Amino acid sequence: MFKAVSHLLIVVVLTLLSQLGGLAWLVALGFRRRVAAFVLAYVALSVSALWVAPHFGRTALPCIQGDHLQMQSPLFCMLNRQYVVPELSSVLNDHAAKIAEQLPGTQTRVLDANFPFFVGFPLLPHLSHHDGRKADLAFYYQDKSGYLPGAARSFIGYFAFEDGPTDCSSTSPSLRWDMGWLQSLWPDYQLDEPRMQAALRSLVADPRVGKIFIEPHLKQRFSAGSAKIRFQGCRAARHDDHIHIQL
Repeated sequence: MFKAVSHLLIVVVLTLLSQLGGLAWLVALGFRRRVAAFVLAYVALSVSALWVAPHFGRTALPCIQGDHLQMQSPLFCMLNRQYVVPELSSVLNDHAAKIAEQLPGTQTRVLDANFPFFVGFPLLPHLSHHDGRKADLAFYYQDKSGYLPGAARSFIGYFAFEDGPTDCSSTSPSLRWDMGWLQSLWPDYQLDEPRMQAALRSLVADPRVGKIFIEPHLKQRFSAGSAKIRFQGCRAARHDDHIHIQL
């Protein structure tokens, strides 16, 4: 009984993390060398998803350097979280090319997007990334030497917050983590303001983009006054470490 519950728990956790991991574990249960079988099954399923996902209305964003667009961390690709609908893929590629044309050398990086299959399948811990129509963009950073192409303050792009005024209470239950214990570990990069401003202008100008979420103090800082740019609310995750966009 304990073994069955343990395997069920593993299946649930792996499925929630990567969508395909639970299925790979079920396949591996039929083999003596379970870990090796799991790795092989998971790799095979993940690679197959690249060709199968378009039949479910999803397409993969580039995991290695494309022309101007790439997933920020290989972890997102390892967990099959680099999928979007074709229209959002076009938006992101057009946006990255536009920023690179305006500011040569710019690399636009994507954080979490969505899984390859099924509308409504949750992408934890996000509240809304369940249909392939949303994606998170990494901020652009610089140091004393200038713009840092593709750099992020944290390995995955999240949780390196740009502190500023907020009306949200720290005592209310929400996903609005402060993670103060982590902040001193990140490199001392600053936001590249020309690129941040150009990115917000580009996204606002694209009629295919419906909403953009970023913290109000950053919206004010970058003089981004469009009604498309909104506050996500106090019960959602902070958006002073990334830009959320959706069709």
